[in-house]
Amino acid sequence: MEGIEHRRVEVNGIKMHIAEKGKEGPVVLFLHGFPELWYSWRHQIVALSSLGYRAVAPDLRGYGDTDAPSSVSSYTGFHIVGDLVALIDFLGVDQVFLVAHDWGAIIGWYLCMFRPERIKAYVCLSVPLLRRNPKIRTVDAMHAAYGDDYYICRFQEPGKMEAEMAEVGTAYVMKSTLTTRKTGPPIFPKGEFGTGFNSDTPDTLPSWLTEDDLTYFVSKFEKTGFTGALNYYRNFNLNWELMAPWNGVKIKVPVKFITGDLDMVYTSLNMKEYIHGGGFKEDVPNLEEVIIQKGVAHFNNQEAAEEISNHIYEFIKKF
Repeated sequence: MEGIEHRRVEVNGIKMHIAEKGKEGPVVLFLHGFPELWYSWRHQIVALSSLGYRAVAPDLRGYGDTDAPSSVSSYTGFHIVGDLVALIDFLGVDQVFLVAHDWGAIIGWYLCMFRPERIKAYVCLSVPLLRRNPKIRTVDAMHAAYGDDYYICRFQEPGKMEAEMAEVGTAYVMKSTLTTRKTGPPIFPKGEFGTGFNSDTPDTLPSWLTEDDLTYFVSKFEKTGFTGALNYYRNFNLNWELMAPWNGVKIKVPVKFITGDLDMVYTSLNMKEYIHGGGFKEDVPNLEEVIIQKGVAHFNNQEAAEEISNHIYEFIKKF
């Protein structure tokens, strides 16, 4: 973590914590997912800054050392994209290379949709563009597919999942979630967090996640709780309503997509069919590469850190 600098900056009416390394060169903006922090990009920040880029990774709204507004409806796609456009302005650049994972990836697609002129190229991890179905709201569709205990359905009611997570404790939530290798749609046990995303939480951590790494995540979520993070899920249906004007829009930014073949997203929601069957390319005409990592699960930026850093560099150096 040598040389990574931290500051809080004013964006869009909130204070946002950013981690950055590299004074010169094109900006690479990294967006983390759930339940994560800027810290998920620790390896890529070091790698890309050493290659002449200015790496910047915020804690997104509601996470870590960034402000967490109390209202659930303060976490729509518009709010988060607004934060990021203000951050890009603050950094004093016209364009950035975008790298994003999980919820960060969803926000990344919105950013490419609303402000494509600010994004030189996008390296997207885990979550492809979620094509909007004009006939059914997002969570309603997920509920129809997977029932009440699909994790996103379970995350909807404010306060309820927070209480269930509190029963097992922050350390267990973080360890079990980050180490999951379970494929397919995450279905939670009835009425409790229980084993959450991972019925096989290991006693010892995998080689790519140290005790210090886990402690960092846990210390931040102990302080903030999970409400800000969960509020993103609570806006899926509101986002569906708000995004109606962009229904069917094509994403014109150049994109490279990378996921693991054990990723819970890749192995549910008909994602394989969409990614490999032509739908993804239809929605994202400048989708240049799709990389499927063998034996890699959801948190591929941490599990296969060096490989991901190389993939990012190989793509963005072309522009």
